[in-house]
Amino acid sequence: MSIQSKGRREAKKKLAERERNQAEANPPAKAKVEPHAELRDQHRALLAGIVRRDGEWVLGMDGKIAGETTSAARVLALIMQAAEWHENNETPVRLMYSDALKDAAHAEAAEQGVDFDTYRRNLAGELGAKGKAAAGTH
Repeated sequence: MSIQSKGRREAKKKLAERERNQAEANPPAKAKVEPHAELRDQHRALLAGIVRRDGEWVLGMDGKIAGETTSAARVLALIMQAAEWHENNETPVRLMYSDALKDAAHAEAAEQGVDFDTYRRNLAGELGAKGKAAAGTH
């Protein structure tokens, strides 16, 4: 074995150790998830929820992600619509949401020139029309 081979091996070991130490010092960033809303039934079972992850609002329903959007108004209106649907089908529910979500939703609706209640009604009408159109095409 030559002296140069030993030198190269040692250099590779040092480089590998340096890379390992650097990787331990700078772990990959994990997505920060902030819970903002939850819809529960009378038995406290979670029916739906909203979290904020990497700048997007994520709506989860029935244990699955139902959608992601940058629109706070849209996700809040959708979870409120889900709560109304459950109540109309005689399932008592409790909807709780954060002030941050409410404030962002109201601000977004105001940017569009309407109050949040009008935004909700418009979205419900839009979704109802899409649902009727989809049902008529099948």
